[in-house]
Amino acid sequence: MAVIDMLSRLNMDTTVLRARMATLTQQTATGLKSQQLGGLGADLPQALDLKGEIHRQQTYSAAISAAGGRATGTQAALARLQDIAAHFADSVAIKLDPNDPQGITRAATEARDALVQVARLLNSQQGGQYLFGGTDLANPPVPDPANIGSAGFVSQITAALATLGGGNAATVLNSAVTAAASNVAGVTAFSAFLSDPATGLAEPRRAVPTADGQTMAYGVAANRNAAAVSTGANTTGSWARDLLGGLAMLAAMTPASAAAAPADFRQLVQGVTGWVKGAATTLGEESGALGQAQAQLEQLRTTQAATVTALTTQLAGVQEVDMAATITRLQGTQTTLQASYSAISQLGTLTLVQFL
Repeated sequence: MAVIDMLSRLNMDTTVLRARMATLTQQTATGLKSQQLGGLGADLPQALDLKGEIHRQQTYSAAISAAGGRATGTQAALARLQDIAAHFADSVAIKLDPNDPQGITRAATEARDALVQVARLLNSQQGGQYLFGGTDLANPPVPDPANIGSAGFVSQITAALATLGGGNAATVLNSAVTAAASNVAGVTAFSAFLSDPATGLAEPRRAVPTADGQTMAYGVAANRNAAAVSTGANTTGSWARDLLGGLAMLAAMTPASAAAAPADFRQLVQGVTGWVKGAATTLGEESGALGQAQAQLEQLRTTQAATVTALTTQLAGVQEVDMAATITRLQGTQTTLQASYSAISQLGTLTLVQFL
């Protein structure tokens, strides 16, 4: 009976050792205490908390990265728009003279082309989303860029220019500013969404969530300033409207209008030059403000990446085994199991005489 009891105990011990061997072998292969969360025992709540926080930080980081890409696309468009505004203010409008009819014709042709180019830049996209469309991501901010020269505000500016004379240059320019500032359908070049006081004109800037309850604005709408403030004697309050209005005025100028009222023409050119130059200055400020937001977003993304790394290290301490210690335990268990098998084998060879 003693031998039978001993065999029974050895069999039980062997079963326990085999189970421990299987667990240690799996831990050695995966590096994890358990492939199932339930196998973490008392460490389960901490592991769940860490996993949740890692996922949250990664989600914010992904959103910031996407916003950073859109901001980069916006910056590229702003830079080109600023170049156009500066070019016309510093190299085109300022040189117009009633005594140079060919120069006036060339400037008007260049301005008409630039109108289309500006409209298309305002329709810039990133990842299939319009960058300057506010929350109306699927529709162009300027619905018909190729035919912007036929927009109502351009027609009104052209009509105002036709009245130039008798010392009314300031009045003509004010009429142009009013036309460029209009949100009336058929007059404005911008979409119905952006021109609606209940939607595009009222909504906050597009922003990205950066943490629980925190966001950072980075969006720029086509028809209104974001962070910059337009200043100057003649401004619509929007760098885009100022640039489009100034280009429309330059596009409408003709040698005949200059010859009919040379003094008024010179005064008007001076005003338009300042109008477009103001747009260039404000564009630079808008770009600078967006650049600051980009730098902050990048800093946040870097901080979140470091946080994820630290949290992942903590999670590893909860989920992962000490590989060296696990291998040592595996080897010890294997040795003990082999000894148990050997003992069972020796007991199985006892003769009846030995047994008695």
